[in-house]
Amino acid sequence: MSQQHSAAPARHLATVSVGDRRDWWRDAVIYQVYPRSFADGNGDGMGDLEGVRSRLPYLRDLGVDAVWLSPFYASPQADAGYDVADYRAVDPMFGSLLDADALIRDAHEYGLRVIVDLVPNHSSDRHEWFKRALAEGPGSPLRERYHFRPGKGENGELPPNDWESIFGGPAWTRVTEPDGTPGEWYLHLFAPEQPDFNWDHPAVGDEFRSILRFWLDMGVDGFRIDVAHGLVKAPGLPDLGAHDQVKLLGNDVMPFFDQDGVHAIYRQWRRILDEYSGDRIFVAEAWTPTVERTANYVRPDELHQAFNFQYLATAWDAKELRSVVDRTLDAMRPVGAPATWVLSNHDVTRHATRFANPPGLGTQIRTAGDRELGLRRARAATLLMLALPGSAYLYQGEELGLPDVVDLPDEVRQDPAYFRGAGQDGFRDGCRVPIPWTRTGSSYGFGDGGSWLPQPPVWAELSVEAQTGVPGSTLELYRSALRIRRERPDLGAGESVEWLRAPEGVLAFRRGDFVCVANTAGESVTIPSYGRVLLASAEVTETDGQTKVPADTTLWWAAER
Repeated sequence: MSQQHSAAPARHLATVSVGDRRDWWRDAVIYQVYPRSFADGNGDGMGDLEGVRSRLPYLRDLGVDAVWLSPFYASPQADAGYDVADYRAVDPMFGSLLDADALIRDAHEYGLRVIVDLVPNHSSDRHEWFKRALAEGPGSPLRERYHFRPGKGENGELPPNDWESIFGGPAWTRVTEPDGTPGEWYLHLFAPEQPDFNWDHPAVGDEFRSILRFWLDMGVDGFRIDVAHGLVKAPGLPDLGAHDQVKLLGNDVMPFFDQDGVHAIYRQWRRILDEYSGDRIFVAEAWTPTVERTANYVRPDELHQAFNFQYLATAWDAKELRSVVDRTLDAMRPVGAPATWVLSNHDVTRHATRFANPPGLGTQIRTAGDRELGLRRARAATLLMLALPGSAYLYQGEELGLPDVVDLPDEVRQDPAYFRGAGQDGFRDGCRVPIPWTRTGSSYGFGDGGSWLPQPPVWAELSVEAQTGVPGSTLELYRSALRIRRERPDLGAGESVEWLRAPEGVLAFRRGDFVCVANTAGESVTIPSYGRVLLASAEVTETDGQTKVPADTTLWWAAER
């Protein structure tokens, strides 16, 4: 593990430091870094914290407000770090606690806040608690911190209930007891290597309150809570009585997801966070049936933000987009929380590829589709998202217009769901391919030692180097959009939009002296000009007070009333 830091010393960082601006998160643009795929600092083919640290100037210049880091904790990596063995240690693959400390300090000097992932629904099966629970056998107090149960059937050969893993197959695995006999079963809503904690046991809550303080004392600015809708299970762990349970996710309240008991946990956590200075935040990954249930997570005494998965899953369609925007703003307004908007992340097909395919295929897609159409729509969708009130999340590489890599050979795939034969499609590797920084090199500037997933040749011309300073490139579009968003208080702030009349397939809204128009139709439209054009996702034509907006294009105006 490298202790050599290539980033500039803090005294040379010519930027504005992070201050105590209240409620910075209400209109923040937060950039998700998937550490293993962002930048490799030691040349072993795997991204790491030193690599992230060396690229902080890029993120500052891009114009984001904060960086969210996916897990870098000590882990066997059965699920890319979401199987945590030690919540207070950095996995040697990514560096050390000294590297984490240096990254946080430098980020603050660059004016960037740091949000880290927290994984409270489950641990790794290599976690010390779970290893001891297995070794001590039935009746061990450690087993009470997880969900161990005797099986059904004459000899306990059947799982305790009919719950299915999100990754496919039963959500239960039977253990071999220390004496070599088949024994109890344990619950894992994800991979077998990820046993679920029993949050009814007080030791679990005590441990995570301690973990929160450990990282807050390190200086992090907040936590993204993985599976925030999990944690609490229905009393008695009742059968669900349905097959293909994964298809029900996001449509029904499940006995293992979105139980009301989770909110007491988050109220306790919020009191801890409020003890610390600097306006630190919680962000919930909460898959719920409705945005109204999502709003329960962001009540004033609970979490600050929750990901808007309903928006992410919406097709590029004006009517559908307007509906989800209205429902989101209406749901967040009563609880006083900002809306969040997101188009891509480490678990779904990149939106440049989703929009390249017909609607209705879901969020994990195996086909490349129409690459030119997908990129055009992705650029337009980004400008629309960045014009909405609230906080926006960007996933690394989307500012380069990266598509999903849909043709990875089977032998290089590492998504655990891919090997389970059911559940999720298992094609998340396609959005996790390391991003390109340069036109050449063994990994297009990702590092000196190749990359852990193969990169396609098209990465060369999509790299940061190839797009920097090129008018009209996707990278420069993002830089311009984020600069304008910071310069204009009407963008990001507030809790509502004023919808304007527009042709079929077109969204138009005003926010103060700013107007956004997004043409989701398959053909160009001509509309009255609203003022001075600030930015457009594609070339537009203005003539005699009229503006011709091409298909799949979003346009920003400094408006005249």
